[in-house]
Amino acid sequence: MLHKTLHYWWRRLSYKGPIRLAMTLLVKDEIDIIEDNIRFHAKQGVDCFAIMDNGSTDGTRELLESLKAEFDLQVIDQPEQNYQQAKWMTQLAFYARDKMHADLVISNDADEFWRSNTGESLKEHLRLNESVVTVKRHNMALSEDALMSDYHYLDTNLVVKNPIFYDSNSQINDTAVAMLLIKISPKTIINPYGLIALKGGNHRAKHGWRLVNKRDEAGITVYHYPIRNYEQFKANIENRKRLLEATNARMGDHYRRWVRILDEGGLEEEFKRFILANNEIEVLKKLGVIEFSSKLGQA
Repeated sequence: MLHKTLHYWWRRLSYKGPIRLAMTLLVKDEIDIIEDNIRFHAKQGVDCFAIMDNGSTDGTRELLESLKAEFDLQVIDQPEQNYQQAKWMTQLAFYARDKMHADLVISNDADEFWRSNTGESLKEHLRLNESVVTVKRHNMALSEDALMSDYHYLDTNLVVKNPIFYDSNSQINDTAVAMLLIKISPKTIINPYGLIALKGGNHRAKHGWRLVNKRDEAGITVYHYPIRNYEQFKANIENRKRLLEATNARMGDHYRRWVRILDEGGLEEEFKRFILANNEIEVLKKLGVIEFSSKLGQA
């Protein structure tokens, strides 16, 4: 640890070039979104990617291998099926530091897109001596367009600006809850030098310098696309069910809700409840819950 700290301070005091920004991802069966994610973030200023594949069987692993010819991208295979997300993401941050020489690391999920609000590179909002930078994250809601055969998830421009604060019991049991409108946690960009551990789905970090210079960054927003179509939603919840049965892994209340609904045979009806009709969108917009944003493909 001492030599890594000394290396950091040598680089901090002597280096005059741009920040080297890495992105880490833990993926399993993300064939519909992972290439979009990588291409988008490369344009946003991410220099390199460290991706752990947790036993994908849908072609994700092979796609990642092909993308190595185009991007500075490394794939680490993790076959264990015990869902140790915090441990594995911490390992990826150290890998990005030691093998890819990253100065800062974005700990990401495949369904999250980090965009500079000013149109500049993400690095324009960051400094070399950061410890933990916290960034707001927003769910993307679904309109009736999501039911069309040619719909693509990046077509949505409905951002959940001011979420609804449902309690835990409601999130699990109330059939009227609109789950895409719930409050979700922010995400972090971390300095891997001084990092002790990532916590809670990459929403927090235990860091040696956290109390010295942690901060929030309003110039970056994370757009979250957890529900993209019914097939993707069903496959995700079936996987979550397997994890819960095999390991009783820690998961959010919304996943436990959806596993229960899957067991009851009501998952397709739950998906339909995500869809907002035009009149519902107008009401939510008027109340400040929803706002319109430019589509990521147009950014």
